[in-house]
Amino acid sequence: MRLRDLAELVRAPAALSVPGDAVAGAAAAGVLGRATPGLVAASVCLYWGGMAANDWADRDLDASERPERPIPSGRVSARQALLIAAGLTGAGVAIAGLAGGRRAARVAVPLAGAVWAYDVWGKNTAAGPAMMAVCRGLDVLLGASGGRVRRAVPSALAVAAHTYTVTALSRFEVSGAAPALPAATLAGTLALAATTAGRRPGPAGLLAAWYAAGYGAAQARAFADPGAPRVRAAVGAGITGLPPLQGALTARSGHPAYGIAVALAAPLARRLARRVSPT
Repeated sequence: MRLRDLAELVRAPAALSVPGDAVAGAAAAGVLGRATPGLVAASVCLYWGGMAANDWADRDLDASERPERPIPSGRVSARQALLIAAGLTGAGVAIAGLAGGRRAARVAVPLAGAVWAYDVWGKNTAAGPAMMAVCRGLDVLLGASGGRVRRAVPSALAVAAHTYTVTALSRFEVSGAAPALPAATLAGTLALAATTAGRRPGPAGLLAAWYAAGYGAAQARAFADPGAPRVRAAVGAGITGLPPLQGALTARSGHPAYGIAVALAAPLARRLARRVSPT
């Protein structure tokens, strides 16, 4: 297996959307510190494991709809994908326990279970977007696990709401969507950005505006032309454009410098997405 094949299997660039979950959660819970890098690493492993599990579960469907993907193209075997998915998931849970102790493990275990439940069963059901939203919300709470978790719930709900819109769009990446769908997700994105920005001008508002402009523009284009290419582009923008929202949430919790640092992952993610698809 080539390194590029592995990168495609786990959607490597998309992992740049993950660290901001832990940072935003930790900032809101008042525990942004030594444990956070370890929890970020755990989140990345769980995310990559989920991506590999997704392709393993979808291998028969991808053979007809996306034959260029690693498994149907023969570049990665189904067995290899399953072992990679299981290994990364186990590593993510273990790292969470080492970094954040029992409290982190108590979040990481159900998070891992939710990811696999989505990949193996929920993805193709009506509950799919909500299940994926739960996964990302739990990821934010993983970052908050060492502190006052309740204070991180609003941030977790914000990331979950964003994830719901991206997942709802992703169900129509191949077939295209009705214009009503990107219109609805765009409305949700604008409302989420306005809520996150708050009433006072400052870094949180600027980062929320950046988020709305980037992801919102892609959804507006999908509304104008809801064919598969534009919908797929909107999904990609939703994945790579999440860091500004996470940054806004972090800044709103009193850590503007960390918020800006988180948001700056977005341009890098977009650049890398030109080489390896995040969807």
